[in-house]
Amino acid sequence: MIRFDTVIKNGTVVDGARMPRYKADVGIKDGIITEIGHIEDDEGHKTIDASGLIVAPGFIDLHTHYDAQLFWDPYCSISSWHGITTVVIGNCGFGFAPVAPEARERSMLSMTRVEAIPLASMKEGMPWDWESFPEYLDSVDRTSKAINIVPYVPVNPILISVLGLEDAKAGRLPTDKEHIEMCRLLEESMDAGGCGWSAQRLPPDGPAGVQLDFDGTAMPTDVMHDQTSIEFAKVLRKRNAGHMQTTMVSGNPKADQQHIMDLAKISGRPIVFNVVQVYDTKPQIHRKVIAWLEKCRSEGIRVYGQGLTTDAGYGFTFEDWNLFDECPAWREATVGTKEERLKKLADPSRRPALRSQIPELVTGPFENIVVTGPVSPESQQWLDHTIGLIAEKTGKDPVDVMLDIVVADNLETEFFAAPPGTRLDLLKEVVDVPYILFGVSDGGAHTKFLTAGRYPTETLIKIVRDEKMLSLEDAHWRLSALPAELAGCKGRGVLKVGAPADIIVYDLENLEITPPEIVHDLPGGEWRRVQKAKGYKYILVNGEVTIRDDQQTNTFSGQLLRHGMSTESQREKSAA
Repeated sequence: MIRFDTVIKNGTVVDGARMPRYKADVGIKDGIITEIGHIEDDEGHKTIDASGLIVAPGFIDLHTHYDAQLFWDPYCSISSWHGITTVVIGNCGFGFAPVAPEARERSMLSMTRVEAIPLASMKEGMPWDWESFPEYLDSVDRTSKAINIVPYVPVNPILISVLGLEDAKAGRLPTDKEHIEMCRLLEESMDAGGCGWSAQRLPPDGPAGVQLDFDGTAMPTDVMHDQTSIEFAKVLRKRNAGHMQTTMVSGNPKADQQHIMDLAKISGRPIVFNVVQVYDTKPQIHRKVIAWLEKCRSEGIRVYGQGLTTDAGYGFTFEDWNLFDECPAWREATVGTKEERLKKLADPSRRPALRSQIPELVTGPFENIVVTGPVSPESQQWLDHTIGLIAEKTGKDPVDVMLDIVVADNLETEFFAAPPGTRLDLLKEVVDVPYILFGVSDGGAHTKFLTAGRYPTETLIKIVRDEKMLSLEDAHWRLSALPAELAGCKGRGVLKVGAPADIIVYDLENLEITPPEIVHDLPGGEWRRVQKAKGYKYILVNGEVTIRDDQQTNTFSGQLLRHGMSTESQREKSAA
């Protein structure tokens, strides 16, 4: 007798809840797991043979910027290719609602630098059939999705909406009346399904002022006052719901840490702190963050770190590159049109300042950057050379070496920079902390530089299979159940009866990440860098197969997961 829509047979279940793996069948009906155990061969309308494969909950990525891309890419790739079945958008306080019609162009311009999303793609690919945040979510709800979407309420548009762009970017302290209106907008947005609020607070004059507006100025969240964050935290306390995501680094780390702890205490809700990153030459940085997280834990304060665990690295050209913004001289020289940037980078009078401010926050050592795509005849000789080696051969300063090539190539030289942390012994120090999440994929952002959406596959290959830093059971808890709990994704992140059937079926021994590619598949004729996966035999979202043998099936079973609503309520609202 047919009892299930789909039965996954003979697999090894890793349930996400850290129970020891076991052999079992999984029965799915109406998008829900309805039975786990022994199921007869003839009880499923469809049967998936998982013999020799791992059956586990889909991964949940808490840090993405698919707010625009989801409208033209139902799969939110590359994330969905790597086993991610749910993504959280609206990170760092950046998003597109509330935005008045006359402010749409300016909001898109901001995202061209702070998250490096191509303007032409946003203009062509976004429907802009909303003004308020609830209307934005309704638009997301109407859009075909092959992946689940969870929305943060981004703070940046709220600041601009209430204070006006000029005052918001100047960091004016809101009046009591303005704080009340901001909190009203936050409440309205959470009523519509926001899972909490997010904010990047990286003042450009601080040590991590690396993600800025299109003109090189601070984003409103960067200069937001602590009191405004506190008012937002009080909203979560009143609702006893939601969580916060913040990236906060200024010149006073102790004050930053205390403020984040205060937000957690005031709200009574969790905070996800970005980012815990390894620097090979400065291990004290991540060790201090870990010590602080342990202090939070000892005091019962729910602050979780999000670890940058991928070593994807950065491929880039100076046509688009902006991640040297931590250094004022580089920031100023890489703002403007291509012609303006080319002129500035060629200007000998600027070179002393550029030589004195060596970027080190995002990439590894400057001299280790590799020339991977020289363009002009005079640059061809430096193919696959590091900047340091060219400097040694030519007797030039490394900065002059790079910029002379860049200028000769009309800004089109391809470079590759490894991340600043590649040492496995230091990575293990981060992996060993159970309240540090894996991720910071930045999915949908920096798509011409970065392919960090591969991180779940990389976790399984490197951290689990090859280096054996973590058990498979613990890895799936960190990749699925823990982020699901923080994001308020009720029932997701685990395989149990009654849970939504977001499931991956994969071959652990043959799992791999394919080499980087450039694909021209964005609206407006734009391109991006991608890396695909091999070994995901089946990926199911809400019970439907969205990927089979690493290929999209063009099945759009994803949902907008409005925070605080049951699965049945989600379906009813989507159907309406």
